[in-house]
Amino acid sequence: MTCRLPAETGVPISRWSCPELAREAARRGIATFVSASTVRRWLAEDALKPWQHRSWIFLTGPGFRLKAAQVLDLYARTWQGEQLGEDEYVISADEKTSIQARCRCHPTLAPGKARAMRVNHTYGRGGALAYLAAYDVHHARVFGRTEPRTGIVPFMNLVTQVMSQEPYASAKRVFWIVDNGSSHRGQKATDRLAATFPNAVMVHPPVHASWLNQVEIYFSVVQRKVVSPNDFTDLTEVRDRFQEFEDRYNAAAQPFQWKFTTSDLDDLLARLDRHTTDHHEESSVAVAA
Repeated sequence: MTCRLPAETGVPISRWSCPELAREAARRGIATFVSASTVRRWLAEDALKPWQHRSWIFLTGPGFRLKAAQVLDLYARTWQGEQLGEDEYVISADEKTSIQARCRCHPTLAPGKARAMRVNHTYGRGGALAYLAAYDVHHARVFGRTEPRTGIVPFMNLVTQVMSQEPYASAKRVFWIVDNGSSHRGQKATDRLAATFPNAVMVHPPVHASWLNQVEIYFSVVQRKVVSPNDFTDLTEVRDRFQEFEDRYNAAAQPFQWKFTTSDLDDLLARLDRHTTDHHEESSVAVAA
């Protein structure tokens, strides 16, 4: 019963819990009575955790391997089979949207003995803004800015902020790794960047591969250390906090220890290919039966 989806057996829940399993076992007459703790112990013996779930997606974008390998090669300081020079840089950039200024109706209380920090649930809305960041992959330096919203102009403002200062202004090439968001999608975005800054090269990872973009790691740090829990008086305080954190981060940052290589990518794609093939074969057998 545990290894079947609840909906397949007419139970109107999305996933099993131990109390639900115990209740259903009694309803079906599998046991006159069984406690949730007993069910939990039985599941633990077989390492079953039906209350957990993981999402997945098929990699359907054209040229996935080629596009992903370009990004991974840049992290390894190579491009089209040649080593990058000292005057070539790799930037990972993206936007973090809709950061709200939530002014709590009662002050946040610092943690104390046997007490967690306490944040009032009720808040007033002080507006929202977007945080755009460019991360120098090999030098662990962040360039960020806040904008009222995302879009082509805000993104190009970020690019200009980086490319107008050294060492990027006089660099031989600066590679910009960006996702397929509307602010920097497709050939038009590539041409726009090159026309504005001839030494800038835009590189797009495959669709559904934001995990290849190292700036997302920085954004996860920002989410944990700056944004959550959100308690800002107004948008000015949000802007100031982001700038202050950026300065603090840059003062001590080290490059991320990126270990996923093109060899790992090939292994991953081979496993996915085997999984897809097995899945199609099983489906064909089921249909034939």
